[in-house]
Amino acid sequence: MTELSLTDLAAGTVVKPGDAEWDAARSFHSGVGEPTIIVRPSSVDDVRAAVRYAASERLDVMVRGGGHSAWGAVPGGVTLDLDALDDIRVDGALVHVGGGATWGAVAAALAEHGLAVSSGDTASVGVGGLTLGGGIGWMVRAWGLAADQLVGAQVVTASGDVLEANDASHSDLLWALRGGGGNFGVVTRFDFRAHPLTSVVFATLGVAGDARPVLRALRDTMIGAPRELTVTYMDVPAMDPSAPAGATITACWIGDDEDAARAALAPLVALDGVTETELGVRGYPDILMDMPAADPDQAMPGFVGGNTLLEVLTDDAIDRLAAFREANSASVLFLRSLGGAFGDVAQDATPFPARSATWFAMAGAFDIPGLVDDGNRPLIQAEWDAIEALGEALYGNFTTSTDPGLVSRIYSPEAIARLAEIKLRLDPQNLFCRNHNVTPA
Repeated sequence: MTELSLTDLAAGTVVKPGDAEWDAARSFHSGVGEPTIIVRPSSVDDVRAAVRYAASERLDVMVRGGGHSAWGAVPGGVTLDLDALDDIRVDGALVHVGGGATWGAVAAALAEHGLAVSSGDTASVGVGGLTLGGGIGWMVRAWGLAADQLVGAQVVTASGDVLEANDASHSDLLWALRGGGGNFGVVTRFDFRAHPLTSVVFATLGVAGDARPVLRALRDTMIGAPRELTVTYMDVPAMDPSAPAGATITACWIGDDEDAARAALAPLVALDGVTETELGVRGYPDILMDMPAADPDQAMPGFVGGNTLLEVLTDDAIDRLAAFREANSASVLFLRSLGGAFGDVAQDATPFPARSATWFAMAGAFDIPGLVDDGNRPLIQAEWDAIEALGEALYGNFTTSTDPGLVSRIYSPEAIARLAEIKLRLDPQNLFCRNHNVTPA
């Protein structure tokens, strides 16, 4: 590691090719990147200087706040690693979170105050990427998206200016940050409105046999379920000896009322092939998964498939999803319930699409030679495309492709037009393009 020596960069650190830490610094969750330079800012001034340097050198900026990003593999540019900007400060019901913090750290800090913010499922995921893409998590039916709880942000723009975005100042930027992706600058601080929470009831149900009747019952159960309940369904192949193949329903109930949670899940437990394997009160930080560090020498396989936000989980959608999983032995099927507070938000109040959706669905076959090849890859993709066509839009955070055409499948035409106007004012040269990119109007 060498100290930043370029005169237009503030004090901080930079890692360059040939430095001792280069290989470790350029590794991310699914591979090894080839950036031109990596900057690790320790202050907002460092971020400003790095952005100005990138602009002067005409280098794209990829912001890393947690490391989960498909754009780490795109060669060139400046990787801006925000790991050091991870402060978490609780001020009453407000929590101020640095752009490099992870959700596990936030959940742990808030738990000490009897609070929580709806986040994703994984402790190591960065606050920034998840929030800017929307953020579907365990409290989505009670509190909405992570982005719905965002009430302010500090942003370094492409010109190196620092803006404070809230409902009273730069409100259009705040609107864009609530699900519009990383198109508008480097968010160095997120301000969330937290919710009282001391514990949750967490349950796991094992599922054996045909998925179709179970998924129909799960859908019907959630139609009238209390907002305290959010559920997922996952069916996976065997990953390793400690992770056998199988399907599970996982449920999170806000609060410590085990009887209420058990009553809400009773129609599912009564089904043939469904078995309760776990149900008990836990702290919210304890239910966030730990993601093991990836082996930089072994890139993660891709997927053939996709995701979609479904207004209704119809019998046809269930049949197609189950058939996709059955036809591809090395594949994953995942569903999460929506509705509730997620659907209370007006469609034009945020850029996030498909507020009428009641389910999120994702399926993908691991793109592994011998299982997926040039002959059957188009057939598998066609199977998925027919499923996606049943939905309203894609969820950008579960879309790892860097295909620029995906933007029109994530956002509505109205949202894209508004985002493009904001982009033109804040980033006319499209410095921040390592994302689901909305180009300047």
